[in-house]
Amino acid sequence: MRKTRIAGVIAGIAMTALALTACNSGSPTSPGGESEGDGGDALWEVATDVSLDGSPTFERMTGRDGVIVGVKNDQPGLGYEDAATGERTGFDVDIARWIAASLGFSEDQITYQTIPSANREQEIVNGNIDYYVGTYSITDSRKELIDFAGPYFITGQGLLVAADNTDIEGPDDLAGKIVCSVTGSTPLQRIRDEYSPGDTVEYDTYSQCIDQLLAGSVDAITTDQAILAGYVAQQPDELKIAGEVFSEERYGVGLEKGDTALLDHINALFTDGGDVWQALFDEHLAPAGITGEQPAVD
Repeated sequence: MRKTRIAGVIAGIAMTALALTACNSGSPTSPGGESEGDGGDALWEVATDVSLDGSPTFERMTGRDGVIVGVKNDQPGLGYEDAATGERTGFDVDIARWIAASLGFSEDQITYQTIPSANREQEIVNGNIDYYVGTYSITDSRKELIDFAGPYFITGQGLLVAADNTDIEGPDDLAGKIVCSVTGSTPLQRIRDEYSPGDTVEYDTYSQCIDQLLAGSVDAITTDQAILAGYVAQQPDELKIAGEVFSEERYGVGLEKGDTALLDHINALFTDGGDVWQALFDEHLAPAGITGEQPAVD
């Protein structure tokens, strides 16, 4: 029998303006700014007495006394790493922290690994990371190799263009245009399969696509609109979203295939933790104009 004790959520948190500490050496902070260990109420507390019988991933975590999480580092509002300080912030990063805390691991026991989109499944299969949280769309082809907990967020594919662009208002306007995305992403494959761009180029990261767009080397960037909104929030005078979403992308937590104990634990965390989810959404995504609500897990 799998036994867990997930620490309680502070009352009324969804209505509180949060300031979450989001660095490798810090801890989640309370609405009052006090971190765990400082005597304040934390957004979440590190669980104790957790036992996930039959979970090879949890056994690996406890054996090394730490968690290795795969994340992104160039997606503002979702998964971002400050190049100067190493501080990691974003909705996905805090989802990863929340999961780790529910498993009994504090912030200083988490190691973050930046994994390009094309390498995610292999890193999970090889056991190089314990789980992956980084705008990871649940697809049938990926589920042949790994399992997904969630979904914990739903968005859709969109287009990012220069703020002064008047030619592109949606994917049907891409004829003769150069579109950029990242290698191994579902948006890149969809734009090739279902629409008719003049050409596509691909890089390891979306920040490289941003550089190309600002330089005028590509006409548009395509990925999930939640990702694009973060870039617009950073440079509103230079960038804008063109048109509406044209797909549904369901973000999940990538796990080792067959680890049902860990999958069930994370799904229970999402199901029971709506106040935490809402607080993280309000902190990281709502300011960029993103709307949405917590989806039910599969």
